[in-house]
Amino acid sequence: MSIFTEEQSKAILDKVIKLSKADQISATLSGSVDGNIRFALNNISTSGIVDNTELAVEVAFGNRVGTATINEFDDASLERVVRRAEDLARLAPENPEFMPAIEKQTYKPSPTFSESTAGITPEYRAKVAADSIGPCKGEKLIAAGFLEDGQNFVAIVNSNGNFAYQRGANFNYTCTVRTEDGRGSGWVGRNLKDASDFKADADIRTAMRKATESAEAKALEPGKYTVILEPAAAAGLISFMMNFFDARQADEGRSFLSKKGGGNKLGEQVYDSRVNISADPWDPRAPVLPWDSEGLPREKMNIVENGKVVALNYSRYWAKKQGKRAVGEPGNLLVAGGDKSTADLVRGTQKGILVTRTWYIRMVDPQTVLLTGLTRDGTFYIENGQIKHPVKNFRFNESPVIMLNNIEELGRPVRVAGDESSFVMMIPPMKLRDFTFTSLSDAV
Repeated sequence: MSIFTEEQSKAILDKVIKLSKADQISATLSGSVDGNIRFALNNISTSGIVDNTELAVEVAFGNRVGTATINEFDDASLERVVRRAEDLARLAPENPEFMPAIEKQTYKPSPTFSESTAGITPEYRAKVAADSIGPCKGEKLIAAGFLEDGQNFVAIVNSNGNFAYQRGANFNYTCTVRTEDGRGSGWVGRNLKDASDFKADADIRTAMRKATESAEAKALEPGKYTVILEPAAAAGLISFMMNFFDARQADEGRSFLSKKGGGNKLGEQVYDSRVNISADPWDPRAPVLPWDSEGLPREKMNIVENGKVVALNYSRYWAKKQGKRAVGEPGNLLVAGGDKSTADLVRGTQKGILVTRTWYIRMVDPQTVLLTGLTRDGTFYIENGQIKHPVKNFRFNESPVIMLNNIEELGRPVRVAGDESSFVMMIPPMKLRDFTFTSLSDAV
């Protein structure tokens, strides 16, 4: 097993600290046991368990830094990895942006661990596959999906006396269902902390229904439409945008949050007043580690409040240079919404397009976060509050910044994984006006 206890982790890391002859040393010990099962064409194709533990050591002589990793933990191996990091540091060029190791911190544990997820067995994974495949076979549909689950731990330490340890768990399921002739496609995805909240035989019905109902797709002219983006569709765009909330990029004129004449748009109205985005590592719906990659404590914080940008990410170096306080980089994103489901938003729409998923998203213009991508796995025309018929998929050219200024209504947030980042997200379905579709796509 790759899951070390806090006592085991601290014993290893204490040895590492004592072995170093450098001016400072930081180390991260992490491990995971990750299981998976993949199925396609209504048959299981692969399954397995990956068991891994790794120690990463970073040392500094002055502002020369060296890093080395190892996956052996006997005394000789520990000394070897420390010496290797020290040798590399002596050879490294000076880093003008070097920051010393953080001082000893206090971290409030977050609820990242789940017994039900950590206890997943091969038999459980096989049942998920069977519960996904069985209903599809019964309706002459074809399923292809992937379940990834795991438990993990991470421990950090440095020569200033800082130490932290925490365990976590993860569960991510996706399944695409196609009609036998390949003309219809549906999709369902669930990102959870607790496996006990998942029922494959119920969730698969969503993908089956969309596959069946999308088979006779009609072409609509590209243009600007009112759209309802399901949470998975919105997540790809929003998570892409959040990668530009870096203060240095904004201050140096490389971001949509750069201000003409210099500086950034912190405190300015950038979005519709209904846009509220926050981060909270202790939120029970989407908990994350209470520290970031540098060991800085994360905080519960507002990022966008009533459409105004109220927080940017300051690295320790840039915070010192700008006279700001460095805060741990957010690990989750909580986008506020209302109480309505996607179906409720559809019922309140006179004319529009329902988008199940967006994919193959690429940057067009970083200054405006103009993105291009495609819809897939079920795109439908709405008329008088009902799904009228499926439509052929579109290519879109749209900026999430503009998108969040064209809000008509926000629904109830659900948990999803951001496509272009490591964020865990709570994000609502979004009803938006004037969403730009530029061309048709024949792919389903």
